Amino acid sequence: MRRARVATVVGLLLVLSLVGVALVGAGVLPLPVSPPAEDDYNRTTVTISDENGTELGSVEARVADTFQKRYTGLSNTSSLPEDEGMLFVHEEPQNLTYVMRGMDFGIDIVFVSANGTITEIHHAPKPPEGADGEEFRYSGRGQYVLEVNYEWTTRHGVEVGDRVSAERAGLDASNRSAVSGNTTAC
Repeated sequence: MRRARVATVVGLLLVLSLVGVALVGAGVLPLPVSPPAEDDYNRTTVTISDENGTELGSVEARVADTFQKRYTGLSNTSSLPEDEGMLFVHEEPQNLTYVMRGMDFGIDIVFVSANGTITEIHHAPKPPEGADGEEFRYSGRGQYVLEVNYEWTTRHGVEVGDRVSAERAGLDASNRSAVSGNTTAC
């Protein structure tokens, strides 16, 4: 009788462990690790041009190209200089949802297809005092997401259909070839 009880408990713990590993692997549960340091990121110049090739603006961006960096996003950043941003790189084009988790300032969230075309722009204001930001969700489709200061895209005349390039992140606006869902922190 005692062996059966021990076997049941061990079996239950094993099943719960496997479910936990699956949830972390699917990105449903975050890994309990410290966020990446700012110097852990590669950097690239991100340039946005209109359909005629006229440059509208550029920023120096940290490249978030791992699950942990995409999950953390700008959450541990107290402010963002006007000429900086963060470029999120995903493995393939997909439906994505970004949240304002732990954000202390507003941002523009720019979804970009695999060929560098802007597919969606959201203006995400700073979450109200006391809000964790998780409930503020911004969705779009793309393989890349660029985050810049709030209303940066408006000030630079950036619109859906404009082109984005970032050489060090593998995003080349001259590549005009044709082109699942995740939730990521801003």
